Amino acid sequence: MTTQLGLPEGIQACLFDLDGVVTRTAVVHAAAWKATFDAFLRERDGEDFRPFTDSDYDQYVDGRPRADGVRSFLASRGIELPEGTSDDPPDTRSVNGIGNRKNELLLEKIRTDGVEPYEGTLRYIDAVRAAGLATAIVSSSANTRDVLHSIDAERLFDVRVDGVVARERKLPGKPHPDTFLAAARDLGVDPSHAAVFEDALAGMDAGRSGHFGFVVGVDRVGQTDALYAHGADRVVEDLAELGGRA
Repeated sequence: MTTQLGLPEGIQACLFDLDGVVTRTAVVHAAAWKATFDAFLRERDGEDFRPFTDSDYDQYVDGRPRADGVRSFLASRGIELPEGTSDDPPDTRSVNGIGNRKNELLLEKIRTDGVEPYEGTLRYIDAVRAAGLATAIVSSSANTRDVLHSIDAERLFDVRVDGVVARERKLPGKPHPDTFLAAARDLGVDPSHAAVFEDALAGMDAGRSGHFGFVVGVDRVGQTDALYAHGADRVVEDLAELGGRA
């Protein structure tokens, strides 16, 4: 049986990823990663370098904490760099330096172009809350609070588990389920009674391995089959498809 929200009966909480689910920032992240990695590879390999691709983004970076994304992509190219520290300048040839360069580019793009929410998602979250379900935002981004504030959406979430919180609590990021599990715990809800909403394959893996009650894949880029393969119970192009009226 499903409710008017398109969820199984017994779901008590909804855990939402940010980029690509609530806001249209996934494409901005992808562009910042490409600019960062292409510049690094061009400097390392010369003009014959092999560029960073959309497939690289989906497979190695999307949904992961920043340093994990750097590490994962570089490993796919057989490249090893020192870890460095979180304070590394953005021109440092280290995992953290590259990650900080990407974040610098991302913030430039956000300041220049602003942040746009998915209106269907905001309406759906309003309906979820009107139905009495708890809500959490679960993101690997350290900029989550600022992004939510910019679209006046902080009020929509009872709990926030983001890159800042994950670092403070030493939680491994997606594809590990720990950040989603922490959000469910903070809400006082068993994972089997919580639904996960994600657009990244790493997020699907986290939802599946965390044994959540329902996992919704949000397909913004034409990867429905991959989302199902990575553990989605249902895939939609917009959360408005699930129903719900605030």
